Amino acid sequence: MADTALDKFESIDGSKLGELSHLSNFEVTADFRKIAPDNLNGNEPIDVGRGNPNWINTTARLAQGRMVEFGIKDSERTFTKDNGAMAGYIEMDGIEDRFKEFMNPENPADQLLLNTVKYATDELGINGDEMVHEMADGAIGNHYPVPSRSLVNVEKILNKYLEKALYRGAELANETELFPTEGGAASMVYIFNEMKLSHILEPGDKVAINTPIFTPYLEIPILKEYNLEIVPLLSSEDNDWQMTDEQLDQLKDPSIKAFFDVNPTNPAARAFSNHALDKIKEVVEANPKLTIVTDDVYGTFAEGFKTIYSVVPHNTLLVYSFSKLFGVTGHRLGLTAAHKDNVFDQIIAEKTAANPEIKAEFEDRYSKVVTDPLHMKFIDRMVADSRAIGLYHVAGLSTPQQIMMELLAANNLTVGDDTYLDASREVVGERYNAFWNGLGVDADESEGNTKYYTLINIPTLMEKSYNKDFSDWYVKNYNYLDFSYRLVREFGAVIMDASSFGANEGYVRISLANMPTESYAKIAEYMKELLAQYYAEYQKNNK
Repeated sequence: MADTALDKFESIDGSKLGELSHLSNFEVTADFRKIAPDNLNGNEPIDVGRGNPNWINTTARLAQGRMVEFGIKDSERTFTKDNGAMAGYIEMDGIEDRFKEFMNPENPADQLLLNTVKYATDELGINGDEMVHEMADGAIGNHYPVPSRSLVNVEKILNKYLEKALYRGAELANETELFPTEGGAASMVYIFNEMKLSHILEPGDKVAINTPIFTPYLEIPILKEYNLEIVPLLSSEDNDWQMTDEQLDQLKDPSIKAFFDVNPTNPAARAFSNHALDKIKEVVEANPKLTIVTDDVYGTFAEGFKTIYSVVPHNTLLVYSFSKLFGVTGHRLGLTAAHKDNVFDQIIAEKTAANPEIKAEFEDRYSKVVTDPLHMKFIDRMVADSRAIGLYHVAGLSTPQQIMMELLAANNLTVGDDTYLDASREVVGERYNAFWNGLGVDADESEGNTKYYTLINIPTLMEKSYNKDFSDWYVKNYNYLDFSYRLVREFGAVIMDASSFGANEGYVRISLANMPTESYAKIAEYMKELLAQYYAEYQKNNK
């Protein structure tokens, strides 16, 4: 077995487990994962600590392969050498006709490609030859992305997808600019970096964060290169994981420069309520310079979802990833979206006008890549700074990955009822119910619950299963990691502590995405058995 931070523990000892409390929950879970195969009961390990889905979208992947095949065949029209291993380039003239002749409508992957081109020409008014050429040349991947921020027609398709999937009626596709990135993680890194470089956020500035939240949003701001002051807005289970009006009112304070959220939340798996969205609109009216970053990767799992971006687009950057819905975490497919008229550009213009040093800094930095550096948009600065300025001309997500995103988006846009989306919701819903029914606790069926994750408070579960004295005894005598450790050490079941997400100690996160349905009933059984062991210890010590 690989060395872990737990090797020193010969027995379960709450005081020693406390030595792990400084680690990220992802690091602790990684160590737990290593010891799961040697669990004391000899069980087959069950790992519900990962958010990676155990399903994939097949059609778009097959379509990508077919587009590569078509692109290669079309490249051979210009020249071939070396026994066919070398071909030329793709010619645009007449390529739509050649594409239609090559594709077989009886093949679902070919039909997706045909539907994508038809949608682009009929609905978006894109020239057919230009659309097919961009798709084929992009899939082949023999050119740098041009423009470097996003391929022209890819951006149009992605914008329509976001409008359909996330905006709930707000028509923003034509008003939004996109930067496809190496997953949502790259978007996060680029945004933090650019808000610093553009002087939108300065060291010591206050940033509000809706917690519990995906841990990097808590870990990045306090790094010394940012040195931001976090104002946590902790949602509670008692309020269905929604922020209160009093918490949202804090955002009206102009000393709070930014608000970061994941919506629907990770780990609480709740979409912002309509009331919360209305309140955020009120907040921005009171604090018009507030910048917002909303991470909406789980939005499609909440029926009727509406993003903050569609409510206050002028103030919001939207982060999205295709990873979870389509099972493409290894592809690293994400994006940042910004309104063409946004507060980020406004703040940059004001800083430039008010501070000669900042003006000189911007002129010196961006004059190397644009002729008018003082009017370079925030989103284009992100692209340039993502490649340290000097490599701006070769920036951007690889073209094959951009085409993959386009096909995933088209898979949703070109169908009436999206059975794939329905199936993804059904899968996590079945697992959610299997887990909670296995525990003997009523499942939460409240509106906006994505069921991609679920949070459970172990002391509260102890109280519901037995009594409050037992729960109080556990909290007094055991480290908050003890339950998770014993579950993996004795039963081989890996769950994730949620305190690093900003949740109160005692909460754990269960992912409903990455194991078969029967595994969730099994892990509920293990948890109930472990609860009984703790209760036996409680009774023994309280005779």
